[in-house]
Amino acid sequence: MSAASLRLRVAAGGLAALALGACATAAKLPVVGRPTLESADLIVVTARWGDTTAELARRFLGDARLAWMIEDYNDVTKLARGQTVVIPKRPWNPSGVYTNGYQLVPVLTYHDIGPQAKGRLVIGAKAFGEQMHYLKTHNYRVVSLEELHEFLQLKRQLPRRAVVLTFDDGHRSFLEYAYPVLKDLRFPATLFVYTDYVGSGRNALDWDDLARLDAEGFQVEGHTKTHGDLRRQPGESEADHARRLRAELEASQRLFQQRLGRPARFLAYPYGAADDAVLAHTRDSGFLGGLTVFREGNASFVPLFRIRRSQIYAEMTLEDFVKNLNTFAPEPIK
Repeated sequence: MSAASLRLRVAAGGLAALALGACATAAKLPVVGRPTLESADLIVVTARWGDTTAELARRFLGDARLAWMIEDYNDVTKLARGQTVVIPKRPWNPSGVYTNGYQLVPVLTYHDIGPQAKGRLVIGAKAFGEQMHYLKTHNYRVVSLEELHEFLQLKRQLPRRAVVLTFDDGHRSFLEYAYPVLKDLRFPATLFVYTDYVGSGRNALDWDDLARLDAEGFQVEGHTKTHGDLRRQPGESEADHARRLRAELEASQRLFQQRLGRPARFLAYPYGAADDAVLAHTRDSGFLGGLTVFREGNASFVPLFRIRRSQIYAEMTLEDFVKNLNTFAPEPIK
């Protein structure tokens, strides 16, 4: 990203942070537990004994889940009695661009989960649980794909350590191994299913399973009809390619509409493969975004139809897994 682009991003989203910081600096010594400075943008308080960021978020922002705003703004995870805390009342940098670089949001991709690892794509249940608990204990904030989509449009600020979880194909193992862990940790996730596989046997989720997951807040999205490579194949005419794309997407969308009451909003390209024609057809078919398997996080300026995902493989150690959690790209503005 060029320095000029960074300057524009900072101007669009980051200058508010400077204004808030100036207000915080001007605050006088506060009374413990009570706001001593409040404006349309922020509240300044002194932490009481036992206060946590979640408690302050509940008390002053009305939602303990907004603790990340206090943590990110003050660059803390724990509070000490007597500590001056600035509580932002609204987003201050939705672009995620700072003077020394920009935010990245990793999207992690899983396939199958089993009692033991098998091949590259069947991850052992124990390893999966360790990875999820690592996210929790190291203060990563798992957000939904829909929230990431809003971030990519500069409509939502995300936590600095935001991560998105996705599961491809529609394996029944999701219910047995992933679902209990995600529910316990209150992590959202997105399932990308190809409709020829749904309900096809004991290893596949069926439409009733997907409807229940969708009702619980897990996003269920598209992965085409057959999971075939959407790119134009050697010897395939442009007209035949266009017909095949329509068949892959339209047949899948009809089933989504019939069984879930809505079309899929996002498309995970099979094998992460998409050329310009595939991107254009995906956009023209009414999808809001498309996802590849490019191993890198997403800055706020990543194209909506080239959202990047990092595949998590069975042979990865916990140290290998952590390498996929880079949430910041240093690039100082000169």
